Amino acid sequence: MKFLVIDDSKTQRKLMVKALELMGIKEIIEAENGLEGYKLIKESKIDFVLLDCDMPVLNGLEFLKLVRANESIKNTPIIMVSSKGSPDDVIKAIRSKANNYIVKPFTPKILEQKIKEVLKLNSGESIINKSTPK
Repeated sequence: MKFLVIDDSKTQRKLMVKALELMGIKEIIEAENGLEGYKLIKESKIDFVLLDCDMPVLNGLEFLKLVRANESIKNTPIIMVSSKGSPDDVIKAIRSKANNYIVKPFTPKILEQKIKEVLKLNSGESIINKSTPK
């Protein structure tokens, strides 16, 4: 599986990349804003996106709207990652067709659980079989 991690914070991207690597995921690309991420998802075969909500240039909700409107990539699983955890924020993301939502900070175990939930919903069975080391 090829993952795209989009976050304007280099530190947050590195944390998410490390968590994905702990799950055994080897194909990971990064983008520092939604516009860069949108170009990458259109050019590459991306299987899953971890998306920050608040970014310059093109924020997470704007990215979601573009992806969901594009026939060739509209079904790509996307988890919104944000420091905002109010019910309104979660509802906005779900209404924009995010597959799931994670509030920062989070543990690698929580990230793995959310990814597995989304993959099970999309395919009936999880593709990630390795568990996060304790």
